[in-house]
Amino acid sequence: MTESASPSVLLGLSGALRAGSLNRKLIREAARLFRPGTFIEADLRLPLYDGDIEDNEGIPAAVQRLAEQIAAADAVVISTPEYNQSLSGVLKNALDWVSRVEGSPWKGKPVALMSAAAGRAGGARANYALRLAMTPFRTQLLQSEVLVAGAAKEFDAEGRLLAERSLKALADQMAELRVAAGLPPAA
Repeated sequence: MTESASPSVLLGLSGALRAGSLNRKLIREAARLFRPGTFIEADLRLPLYDGDIEDNEGIPAAVQRLAEQIAAADAVVISTPEYNQSLSGVLKNALDWVSRVEGSPWKGKPVALMSAAAGRAGGARANYALRLAMTPFRTQLLQSEVLVAGAAKEFDAEGRLLAERSLKALADQMAELRVAAGLPPAA
């Protein structure tokens, strides 16, 4: 994307639906560091992908809305929990649905991956699986990733990251994402 007079738009996808999810906190921290601009948190409460639904009813409105949000965003951050050594079913379902819409909303889109997980690897396996799942979309996927290990102890009551190392990694990644999106450095 090129720099324009309109404010930048960052879209966040959290692979966890829970309101207090650590991955939701992580994308909100990413948005705070990405500033200035507009942050939109995607709603991944979608029906399970079913070819019969698609054939009989078409693409659900919520899926079409998500695809339009992806297409309109200057950049996207995706944070996934690690469930059974992989990305969440919620996130995979959303990716599967978006792959069925007309056009290519992900094509060339700058995307940053991250994870907040309980384990010592910080969701590394989930991020690897997510990276593989994103490959067909031909995004501009950043090579950097932010992995917050032992995440339950890494956020304060306001949802801010506590560990300097994680905070620096996230700030660096958001600066890289701004560059990839053709945006000026954050103020």
